[in-house]
Amino acid sequence: MDERFARHGVRLLLKRDDQIHPELIGNKWRKLAPNLRAAAGRTLLTFGGAYSNHLRATAAAGRLLGLDTVGVVRGQELADRPLNLSLARCAADGMRLHFVDRSTYRRAAEPQVLAGVLRAADAEDAYVVPEGGSNSLAVRGCQALGEELRGRADLVAVACGTGGTLAGLAAGLGPEQRALGVAVLKGGFLAAETAALQTLAFGGRRGTWSVDTRFHFGGYARTSDELEAFARDFESRHTLPVERLYVAKLLYALVALTEEGAFPGGTTLAAVITGTPFPPA
Repeated sequence: MDERFARHGVRLLLKRDDQIHPELIGNKWRKLAPNLRAAAGRTLLTFGGAYSNHLRATAAAGRLLGLDTVGVVRGQELADRPLNLSLARCAADGMRLHFVDRSTYRRAAEPQVLAGVLRAADAEDAYVVPEGGSNSLAVRGCQALGEELRGRADLVAVACGTGGTLAGLAAGLGPEQRALGVAVLKGGFLAAETAALQTLAFGGRRGTWSVDTRFHFGGYARTSDELEAFARDFESRHTLPVERLYVAKLLYALVALTEEGAFPGGTTLAAVITGTPFPPA
């Protein structure tokens, strides 16, 4: 129990999706699994930033399943620098890293730009998965997350980067439940992206869901002393290792929203724990 919720008559449950697999954890596995089946043994090429959890998960899947993987990394300037711990893990798992400038990266969904990236990466026959792993297959893969939580909470919250997990989660919940996405990036694009992904996957909007954009702490891979102190406190209260880029922001948001009176007394919340700290403590 956590008195920050209990004193408002709110109950918090933790959905430990981080325990699905020691390396292919949480929503990353739920998104990757249907895409791996669709790839049918072809090289898997995907996109991410220098600290991308999705790139690490894809590289680990490639190693475990014996598949070739290519990671297109945002930031050509990184090519001449030592790899950070996240990219080094990708490389150690056999992922071939291909760095592109930020303008090209932003336009990679355009067919001509994507074709150029594939040629430059010597991966023209690869199966392509978008940034964050979010496509229609991934959304349908995440629908099972909502189905597993039917009847267990009034509101289910998840930290969001690209919207794929939220899109599937909301579709899988029961009609009396709501989903909340806590954006970890700046920009205010997440609601539109989530709606677009649901349209691709299901033909239209599904479930009751919303996005809160106030708790990104400066953007992806950004934290603050306040967030770090919060995460350490939560760890000491509940003996739960708190991943900083997604999970800490989610839990902070739920505490703040509870303090604001966003949830009436008697509400049961479920927070989806999508990952563990990297590198491990």
